[in-house]
Amino acid sequence: MEVSFYHLQKTSVEKALPKLLEKALDAGLRAVVLTKTDFIQGLNDSLWTFRPDGFVPHATSAEGGAADNPVWLTDTIENPNQANLLVTTHNKIPEIRQDFSKYIYFFNGLDESELAKARQQWKIFKGMESISLRYFQQTDKGAWEEKQLN
Repeated sequence: MEVSFYHLQKTSVEKALPKLLEKALDAGLRAVVLTKTDFIQGLNDSLWTFRPDGFVPHATSAEGGAADNPVWLTDTIENPNQANLLVTTHNKIPEIRQDFSKYIYFFNGLDESELAKARQQWKIFKGMESISLRYFQQTDKGAWEEKQLN
């Protein structure tokens, strides 16, 4: 299983996540986004409006229709759309589940508590034999650069 940490430094999750989800969908992945309850509506809005000529198809538990949508926004660890990618934000740390082959862990590097929890989670994942870890840091222009960590 691959776990990728995305270290936000320049933009918010609402701005960074739509582009990443778009790439995931282009690669044939389906995603569950696990986040805070009070963040779901803002993320929902971002996925509809992040670009003038398109959107990321998605649904939430308030709307239903999980099976018909490649992206599911939730505050509960679930997989109603048969996703193979789990994206977490705001330190929502799920248990490892075999129905996801890939995890993405977004964290705000400007928030000391999120940074500390991300470091702690990295150490936990690093100690697991079946996990392949990757780390991406946001550049000054908002792009992602993979870094090597020991």
